[in-house]
Amino acid sequence: MTSDRRRFLATAAASAAAVGLPRALRADLGLRGGVARPYLDLALKTAAWIDRSGQEVGTGLQYPADPLKPDSVGLDLYNGMPGIVAFHAALSVATNDVAWLRTAKRGADYLMERMDGGTDQIGAGLYTGLAGLGYAFRCVESAGGGDRYGAADERATQMLVRTARRVGDGVEWSDSNDIISGTAGIGLYLLAAGRQNSALVELAARAGRRLLATGEPAEGGRMWFPAASLRRNYPNFSHGTSGVAYFLATLHQVTGDRAFLEGALEGARYLDRVATRRDGATTIFHQSGGGEQRFYLSWCHGPVGTARLFYRLHQITGQAVWRDWVDSLTRGVFESGAPERRTEGYWNNISQCCGNVGIGQYCIDLARYHRTPTAAAIQARIVADTTRRGTNDERGLRWVQAENRTQPDNLVAQTGFMQGAAGVGTFFLQLDALERGAPWLFPLPDTPFAG
Repeated sequence: MTSDRRRFLATAAASAAAVGLPRALRADLGLRGGVARPYLDLALKTAAWIDRSGQEVGTGLQYPADPLKPDSVGLDLYNGMPGIVAFHAALSVATNDVAWLRTAKRGADYLMERMDGGTDQIGAGLYTGLAGLGYAFRCVESAGGGDRYGAADERATQMLVRTARRVGDGVEWSDSNDIISGTAGIGLYLLAAGRQNSALVELAARAGRRLLATGEPAEGGRMWFPAASLRRNYPNFSHGTSGVAYFLATLHQVTGDRAFLEGALEGARYLDRVATRRDGATTIFHQSGGGEQRFYLSWCHGPVGTARLFYRLHQITGQAVWRDWVDSLTRGVFESGAPERRTEGYWNNISQCCGNVGIGQYCIDLARYHRTPTAAAIQARIVADTTRRGTNDERGLRWVQAENRTQPDNLVAQTGFMQGAAGVGTFFLQLDALERGAPWLFPLPDTPFAG
């Protein structure tokens, strides 16, 4: 059945490539080694545009988030360098071309120098700091970059160990609870890094105990604010309850500690009470304080991210109720009219975080791990819409978009992962791997769709 779904997805997406792609782009996509690999070619065109902005720095390379602003070099996985390094590492494996591995290594060398030079400008978070750097180093090592990068990942991890601050019987790195910058995201990184290291698992467990303490009773369950200093409720994955509960469920899966599962179930109970349901489709509001009737669709505040909690709970318990949750959240995306229909929560954005590619990545995950034939149809539309909205010329392929919903006129083509070309290129590489029946070797620490 899995191979049948893969063939169906590949056929549907190839049809979109033939019908939906811009004519100039279709003409550029050819055979590689006698085999058509259109998604790899799209990734290569994306990499060509990113690489035009690369800046030589000693023995390394740095990339600005916005090529029109050469000083906009970031150390965060969200917008900055780590996502570009991870993309280059994955591209080297997909192409079997050591030139891309050399590029990945030089970017990682720059990050390594900045990290080892001091952490005063580097946070701890998964998408904002050391945990994201560690992920990038791990990608380079996994691509064949050598032990030097595994050692850098270990140094990033040990910096997190040293900077954890004790609070009661738990630990935290700041007052942030969430996936983006806070305890939940760092805890997921520690679990990924600590498969053979009980001390890291124990540190992640202490992070979990801290989150159990910061959760607040709500609607017969439990909810989490993004941070003690930010009391606005964002209930979905990136900043809120579903992301924290997902970490707790994952922690239970690793440790067997029932308290963490109970915390995750309390989070799920809260989400159940605040969900909006219609005709079998489920969505959860964006934020309190005016956003209760606004519904995002992608990774950050939409069903695509929130479904991760319920998929994990189904993995753990095998109970059909959690599988039904995944299906109803998925239906919420499919019935929205995306990607063609734009809404207040789905604006001019094609990114992994907020837009097209976040939904497309979810469809890949469904094709690999959760039988939903409808995903193939929307996946084809996502590919067609994303490529149609790209700018393709002699400089390569990129996307001019509005990163922020509240700044629709601030249109920028970015290089990074969650809001830029590296994330789109990674999406194309994952499509290429899916079409070939190849595993994806570079899962992010916050995904349950791996292995």
